[in-house]
Amino acid sequence: MIGVDWGTSSLRAYLLDDDGTILARRDSARGILTVTDGDFAAVLQEEVGAWLAAGERRVLLAGMVGSRQGWVEAPYLACPAGAEEIAGRLTRVAFAGADVLLVPGLTAEDADGTPEVMRGEETQIAGIALAEGIACLPGSHSKWATVAGGRIVGFATYLSGEAFAALRNGTILGRMMVEGPTDPAAFLRGLARAGDAGHLLHHLFGVRTLGLFGRLGGTESASYLSGVLIGHEVRAAVTPGAQVHLIGAQTLCTLYATAIAQAGGTPFLQDSDAAARGLARIGRTAAWM
Repeated sequence: MIGVDWGTSSLRAYLLDDDGTILARRDSARGILTVTDGDFAAVLQEEVGAWLAAGERRVLLAGMVGSRQGWVEAPYLACPAGAEEIAGRLTRVAFAGADVLLVPGLTAEDADGTPEVMRGEETQIAGIALAEGIACLPGSHSKWATVAGGRIVGFATYLSGEAFAALRNGTILGRMMVEGPTDPAAFLRGLARAGDAGHLLHHLFGVRTLGLFGRLGGTESASYLSGVLIGHEVRAAVTPGAQVHLIGAQTLCTLYATAIAQAGGTPFLQDSDAAARGLARIGRTAAWM
């Protein structure tokens, strides 16, 4: 089977055997926003054409490719849902020479009835085969999913990553920031600040004033801002003693692990191939032609 994790900015394709072992892989910057004139079929052919030519005929797609801005909109599946329920709600896409199916993505509601959605993260969560616990997928829109009985029963989204980019690039907070790697000490200061009394918006303005009075350097400010945002997110999502399974880019997951431990939780970092394993797991029970 060919599994494709096709997001907004990137595409990762895997050639998988029947046991889910990765036989070959491709990483590309051809996310859905780069596809012109809606020609997703041509992009897929260019990316995995060699595997198709070698005889593979099953292709499973997950991620934003199934969104309203993607190839075909795959209707959301309501929680609770696990790999078997997801496999039973795949959407078939017309494609010459292969059977192409789309993973639906999931929806839920918070305690006040506001909708939540995810696309792609459900496949990564399926890939770690978590029976009970919390899965966190940091990113532009970080997801915190509760899993019970092997099924995602609910989740919450935090706009932390996108807020960081917007605050850094589009507000006065970014004026004195200088590009550079994460400063661990400044990040920890931001995490600590998130635990102080006061609202997030008040804490955010401190990024500027600490810089004005020379108590944060230009290369420290971005790390401090990251700590404040992630700190507030984690404190809202984690209760003491919670076990949290982190899925995603190692650098970002490591920052979240630090914040989770500081908030009294226990973090577990998963490897980077969760999406491939999830695609394989869903594909094993899919209704192929």
